[in-house]
Amino acid sequence: MKSFPGYPESMWPSLEMVEKTRPKRVERAKQGLKIMEPMTLEERDEVLSKYHPDYQPDARKEIRVGPNKGELLTAKVVDLLESHARVKPEEVDLSNPDFDVDVLIIGGGGAGAQAAIWAMKEGAKSIVLATKLRIGDANSMMSQGGMQAAVNPHDSPVIHWLDVMGGGHFANKPELVKVLTSEAPFITKFLMELGVMWDRDETGHLQTKPGGGTSRRRMLSARDYTGAEIMRVLRDEVKNHPDRITVLEYSPAIELLTDEEGRVAGALLMQTETGEFIVVRAKSTVITTGGFGRLHIKGFPTTNHYGATADGVVLAYRVGARLRDMDTVQFHPTGAVFPEQIWGFLITEKVRGLGGQPVNKNGELFVFPLEPRDVEAASFIRECAKGLGVTTPTGRVGIWLDSPVIEELSGPGTIEKQLPAMLRQFHRFGIDIRKTPMLVYPTLHYQNGGIEINERTETNVPNLFVAGEASGGVHGKNRLMGNSVLDYNVFGRRAGIFAAQNAAKNNIGKKLTLKHVEKWEKELEEAGIKTKKISPILFPDYRNFEILKKHRKEFDPFIGFALTGWQE
Repeated sequence: MKSFPGYPESMWPSLEMVEKTRPKRVERAKQGLKIMEPMTLEERDEVLSKYHPDYQPDARKEIRVGPNKGELLTAKVVDLLESHARVKPEEVDLSNPDFDVDVLIIGGGGAGAQAAIWAMKEGAKSIVLATKLRIGDANSMMSQGGMQAAVNPHDSPVIHWLDVMGGGHFANKPELVKVLTSEAPFITKFLMELGVMWDRDETGHLQTKPGGGTSRRRMLSARDYTGAEIMRVLRDEVKNHPDRITVLEYSPAIELLTDEEGRVAGALLMQTETGEFIVVRAKSTVITTGGFGRLHIKGFPTTNHYGATADGVVLAYRVGARLRDMDTVQFHPTGAVFPEQIWGFLITEKVRGLGGQPVNKNGELFVFPLEPRDVEAASFIRECAKGLGVTTPTGRVGIWLDSPVIEELSGPGTIEKQLPAMLRQFHRFGIDIRKTPMLVYPTLHYQNGGIEINERTETNVPNLFVAGEASGGVHGKNRLMGNSVLDYNVFGRRAGIFAAQNAAKNNIGKKLTLKHVEKWEKELEEAGIKTKKISPILFPDYRNFEILKKHRKEFDPFIGFALTGWQE
């Protein structure tokens, strides 16, 4: 039997089957034939309803308090929202703010950096950017595959708009999608002028690749370090203006502040190194705190950074901001299953965009590689539930992402040039993805919904703006690849501009209050909600999940095994 470096012997027979079936799959692709037809709408609906985690009986529950009272939201999100504030109003002195600024930005990822840059450009004289960790420690930095923008002659923002709406099951706010797609070419040029090194083809033109659910090749990239490349230039630009932008690191917001009329008037921060409170009074407040991957919804691992705990959603909801589309979760189809050390690690969709193929343990291609992410993920779960997945020595299950196909279709060196991060990541464990596939399974990736905004990034609460993954309405029920990077750039810019314009009106009172917290605690009591939970949680609690699981009689979705409930 042939050996496969990096993989245990128990997986070798399956890897041999992948190699055996590969020539036929490659030949079909070389002949220009579709290796598999995309699903019909009926087939998509069926696989989603039976296998996607969002459609399982315990996926959602009714929220009993707040602006969305009575609606069904993701169960884990409801648990987070129906919790006590981290601070008691009577324990905080708000009479002498530490900062009194035009614009406060909460969150130091791509959306926060764009907001700071453009608030400054729009005339804001004083800006505070407060972040839980360091500036740039965000999902923005970790994104790999690319950013969508209609920059090709055969493409247009209108076609892009149709793709986004279809991918989101037409639940998106059309006016937000119009902004997203129409401003994409501008933001591409702005980032390029700021220093982003977009990939180019041999003629010098911007290189574009396909993505799941798209009808045109419009995926711009910087190898598979796209997020890091964009954050490099955005972070530098923020740091280049210390006279206008003050960056407070290790200072998460633990509560928003309001004035006497209930308008948002800044935030209460906590310096995590000292535990001290920082009071920031602001004429405009922008939430750019990102998503909720570290909630580990339905027990899935996540691609998200350590601080992704939905803080902004909690704070905005408590002050009266409406949420939308918080009943859906995006699970990226290709998260690493083996080696164990990188369980849940993102395997960029660019692998499939370059020709990589998902195959089962028998080497059979079972789904069109570029279905929308929710459909693709549900198909992976179905294949494993049918017993056609590959089992690791520790009992995890996955399917093969056949990456060597890329080299056979596009020539030797393609992976090294286009996917250096992926190549390097697996090389650490003795696996050469140019020669052997990667074992993958869906991983928790993105918060589809969030705090509802309009085209100006305004919420229903005065002086409160939101941009990036924390916002709701742009992506509907499912996001397409590359639109998150576009989202935080387009709407981060808009949030900065409109927050600065709002600040010029100086429409907040002099007195800062936490009255909304008192009202919230009363609402919890009247609803009969008895809980010891406190939010925002700021940082996830990581212990030895496997040991805890063995000793707990009741299944805890925070530590559960993702495949539970789908075996057939």
